Amino acid sequence: MASEWQGKSKGTVLGYKIFVFFIQKVGMGAAYFVLYFVATYFCLFSRDSNKSIYYYLRHRLKYSKSKSLINVFKSYYVFGQTILDKIAISSNLSHKFTYESDGVHLITDTLKQKKGGILISAHVGNFEISEYFFGELEENASISLLTTDIEHTAIKAYLDSVRKKSNINLIIIKDDLSHIFEVNAALARNEIVCITGDRYIKGSKFLTADLLGKEAKFPAGPYMLASRLNVPVMFVYVMKETNKHYHLYARKSEAKHRDAQGLLEEYTESVTWMLKKHPLQWFNYFDFWNALK
Repeated sequence: MASEWQGKSKGTVLGYKIFVFFIQKVGMGAAYFVLYFVATYFCLFSRDSNKSIYYYLRHRLKYSKSKSLINVFKSYYVFGQTILDKIAISSNLSHKFTYESDGVHLITDTLKQKKGGILISAHVGNFEISEYFFGELEENASISLLTTDIEHTAIKAYLDSVRKKSNINLIIIKDDLSHIFEVNAALARNEIVCITGDRYIKGSKFLTADLLGKEAKFPAGPYMLASRLNVPVMFVYVMKETNKHYHLYARKSEAKHRDAQGLLEEYTESVTWMLKKHPLQWFNYFDFWNALK
């Protein structure tokens, strides 16, 4: 079992084409129905991810054995829903959903300071639809997303062909650290720079902190970067609350010393708070706590 994220997520172009067909020709209800079979398939054949999500439910959330087993299936199902929702919302079907915000004024206040800001999120909920929320801000918000370039390019190419063009600018993380200059330039333009702070890749620098009662590794880069730049730092999550309703949560970092470790510990507290509200929206399907060797 891989104890670290390997940099790729599962899925095929054909699978995405099938779901896009159902969304566009039949409707979201039919696409959600097909997910029952997909979630069942993963429960039967994805041994490693099953063990990882079961460990999270049984040992970190302290669910009973039976409740943990049932919620392995539910976790896959909800994850599939967030993927379908992302496709639908970015394909001119955003009006089919409702949205509310909690703390979005913090992002607006940050933009008014005219020096940009850093948002740190996690692989919980459906942060990729946050662009919809940012489009409703009082202040015009340009968004840059700091990301790796090792996800399935064939899937990305297909999805780009069926959805409207995103206004998010991608900043690719590079070994020579040149992406830091791009981040600084984006902040100088009063842009929001978004980073996920939960997936450590083997061989890269990491920090450790407690999450749900056990120590885990986190990528050092987001926290080192945020601690060194004199801009506001916020923790932001977009969570699915019902089939067609999403809720954005934003919280501003109050870390007194702005050191990397302090930011990380504040981040893990916010992730813990979010997972207690939405336990099935933890989407790190690998041995996150390095507990399954």
